[in-house]
Amino acid sequence: MADRKRLIPDASHPITISRCASKVVVGKGSLHIAETSDALALQEASYPPVLYIPRSDVDMSLLRRSEHTTHCPYKGEASYYSIPSLGEAGLNSVWTYETPFDAVGDIAGYLAFYPDRVSIELAS
Repeated sequence: MADRKRLIPDASHPITISRCASKVVVGKGSLHIAETSDALALQEASYPPVLYIPRSDVDMSLLRRSEHTTHCPYKGEASYYSIPSLGEAGLNSVWTYETPFDAVGDIAGYLAFYPDRVSIELAS
C-alpha cells in the first residue's frame, strides 16, 4: 500500500525494542495461550510498553486469522487474529506485523496481545 504514511522513529517519537528479562505467560482462566522466555518489549513514545511473543511460543491452534488490519506509520501493516474460545473478548485480540518497517524489524514473527482481553503475566 504505497499511499500509506511511513514515518521513521526519532527524538519526537522514539521507539525502542529490548529483550524482556522475565518469562511471559499469556492466558485467560484455564486457557494457556503462550509462554516464553524470549519476549521483546517495544516502547513507543509515551505509550505503555507492548510485549511481543515469538510465534513459535504461541499455541497457534487457539487462534484464527481475521480479516481485520490496521496501519501504523511507524511499524507498518498489522494483521490480526481472534481467539474464538474467548467469544467477543477474543475478536481481533492478537496482532502481528509480518513485514514491519525496518526500524522495528525485530518484531517480525512475533505476536502481541491486548492486555485487557487476556492475562499477561511476568515471572522471573
